[in-house]
Amino acid sequence: MADNIARVFADAIATDPTQPLLTWYDDATGDRTELSGTTLANWAAKTANLLVDEVGLAPGTSAGVLLPPHWQTAAVLLGCWSAKLSVVDTPGDVEVLFAAADQLDEAQSWPADERYALGLAPLAAPLRQVPPGFADYVVEVRGHGDHFTPQPGPGPTDAQLLARAEARATELGILPGARVLIDATQYPDPVDWLLAPLTRAATVVLCANLDSTKVASRQATEKVTQTLQ
Repeated sequence: MADNIARVFADAIATDPTQPLLTWYDDATGDRTELSGTTLANWAAKTANLLVDEVGLAPGTSAGVLLPPHWQTAAVLLGCWSAKLSVVDTPGDVEVLFAAADQLDEAQSWPADERYALGLAPLAAPLRQVPPGFADYVVEVRGHGDHFTPQPGPGPTDAQLLARAEARATELGILPGARVLIDATQYPDPVDWLLAPLTRAATVVLCANLDSTKVASRQATEKVTQTLQ
């Protein structure tokens, strides 16, 4: 396996970047968003370009991420890791912060100078009102380039994260090329819902507020081969 997350991601989508890689459901809102490998890579590249070109962050810088499981969270995380940043989820010395709109009170305890709010709305709709001190992630990121070339080698936390991801993929029984339905409430750690599947070149159906009565039909519709509930 590659020694860095950006390479693992690239390898996972290399065979067929047009196939669905991450399909997002929220049964509370009815939202469904399907991203191919190409589309998620595009969002990740735009995020990395935002961090490097606009914010001016260097490899090794810390980024705070206060986001639940979501396809936009995948874009933020992969963008941060592509830029070789260290992602943290507890308050500390970070240069940039990404926070969900419903976690802004918690975000106030973070010292970051650059702050991006995410509404996590269907169709990546912008925030209706941008909170003071924050920029709207989906508005800002769209203006950046579609391609990003990561520096060679691992980021500061890549080895640890990939080791955990490999271990979790084994523990969860994720097979190479699987199509895995994941209950986001039961598996909120991105190592489980994002990195572990990527190490197996598996694709993900990520479900928030999962309605148990819809599982069987969704398994059939999405051609799921494994379910993690």
